[in-house]
Amino acid sequence: MQGANFSAVTEFVLIGFSIFPRLQLMFFLLFLLMYLFTLLGNLLIMATVWSERSLHTPMYLFLCALSISEILYTVAIIPRMLADLLSTNRSISFAACGSQMFFSFTFGFTHSFLLTVMGYDRYVAICQPLRYNVLMSPRGCACLVAWSWAGGSVMGLLVTTAVFQLIFCGPNEVHHFACHVPPLLKLACGTEVQVVAMGLGLVCIATLLGCGLLIVLSYAFIVATILRIPSAEGRHKAFSTCASHLTVVVVHYGFASVIYLKPKGPQSLEIDTLMGITYTVLTPFLSPIIFSLRNKELKIAMKKTFLSKLYPEKI
Repeated sequence: MQGANFSAVTEFVLIGFSIFPRLQLMFFLLFLLMYLFTLLGNLLIMATVWSERSLHTPMYLFLCALSISEILYTVAIIPRMLADLLSTNRSISFAACGSQMFFSFTFGFTHSFLLTVMGYDRYVAICQPLRYNVLMSPRGCACLVAWSWAGGSVMGLLVTTAVFQLIFCGPNEVHHFACHVPPLLKLACGTEVQVVAMGLGLVCIATLLGCGLLIVLSYAFIVATILRIPSAEGRHKAFSTCASHLTVVVVHYGFASVIYLKPKGPQSLEIDTLMGITYTVLTPFLSPIIFSLRNKELKIAMKKTFLSKLYPEKI
């Protein structure tokens, strides 16, 4: 009987922003502009680092890897969301839903792992400068990036496999604009649903908190080292190299906590949808802005690289 019910459900319907019928066009234009700006901002960062030899350092290698993961994360979710805003047919097949979940979790957790690696990079640069070239060798940096991507892939595979091995035997309307875990679990049936929900919640929260704890420890040592620098100028220079990364970490974990640590209880579909936007659209939108404005070295390199092409006589 369960197998028959499962075979009857061949697709899901993403309710998404259909609950805001009068605002869908406005949402489409707003999210399209933010999406294009996210792509452009990250591509500009990557192009600047690639063309400016002074930025060929581990910190900017990690920043490029972060930009790639951010682009791929938004590509996994936002184009489909934009199409649904203009369409009356919001159905999505099992395969497409599983693929979206896998790639969104893969690139989302890769982003968290890379932020942790960048915190470690700042710790080594400030707290152990004499060992920096040894600990952050090209091979070492490549291994850190590779492990971040591998860890993200494992998390994506774990989450997707756990969800899609369940039996979906009820309604097929997903109360979200993407194939997100909690709305899909509400459509599953069987005694193992609660176990899967609790297990995935613990794994995801433990992973995010583990990364966050490592970043906090890195900055605890960094702050202790900076406070021992005698000159105010030296302290400011040391802290300025961490400002952009620290700001992105606060934004990333602030919005992630909204998704993963919100209290369980009766919440409207409208609130859940709007809360999902903060992490899916807003965080990737803010990240390149923060790195471009808060990182003085990158900002100068951007001006030098692109202004020289637009106005060569002024450079």
